[in-house]
Amino acid sequence: MVRFGEDDDLRGAEFAGTDMSGARFRFAKLDDAVVSQSYLPRALMRGVDLTDADIDGAIGGLRVNGVEVLPLVEAELNRVWPGRELRGSRHVAGQRASWEAVRRAWDATLERVAAMPPGTVDESVDGEWSFAQTLRHLVFATDGWLRFGVQGLDDAFSPVGLPFSEYDEHASRLGVDITATPSWEEVLAVRADRVAHVEAFYAAATDEDLSAPARRLPPWEPEDRSLPVWRCLRVVLNEEWEHHRYAVRDLDQLDARRPGPSAQAPT
Repeated sequence: MVRFGEDDDLRGAEFAGTDMSGARFRFAKLDDAVVSQSYLPRALMRGVDLTDADIDGAIGGLRVNGVEVLPLVEAELNRVWPGRELRGSRHVAGQRASWEAVRRAWDATLERVAAMPPGTVDESVDGEWSFAQTLRHLVFATDGWLRFGVQGLDDAFSPVGLPFSEYDEHASRLGVDITATPSWEEVLAVRADRVAHVEAFYAAATDEDLSAPARRLPPWEPEDRSLPVWRCLRVVLNEEWEHHRYAVRDLDQLDARRPGPSAQAPT
């Protein structure tokens, strides 16, 4: 076991791909620490100061001062974004309503972006995806879960789609080029095509279709796993809702950094 004590100065250190399972931090100073794309299941924190901390991720089972947080967070997000609560519906009407709500949210946000300074769509906040990259990721999610999985299309993936980071090294097998730098117009065109594809699916689908097993799952899922169609579509909807939240969060920060009048989020 490597032990660091009070005489060790690790300010500004970066731990990338480091296995710190079971590590203990006692009287450690972690002011302004950034933890991204890391795993903290069953983390135990006692007597900690989380003033102004910002946590975004999978928080199922997380308890703060003895209270499970997830139900409270979900209820508030559903209040702020009506329609989000229907994303896991097993019925076409419910999922379609959720899709229409998130599509309207995206439409309003796209109008907001159009009113912001040129180049905004390619700006990154704190190392997160830019707005354009976020739309490319949603293309990838639709391609994987609906076009490839539910519909079984062999040419499902757009080369401009952007996978989750853990899948980057395998993306080329699907015809996806993670080094691509498509123009904003190209991103909008592919995104519009995928939005129309989802809408066409919901227009023709029945409740029986949603309860049936998907033809297959995306190639990053275990081969022996099977899911009903509604669960696959829930992933698509969840990606839409969550990444819209991230996009709005980052646009708010970009607006706050700029002097003078800014394009405020639509109400």
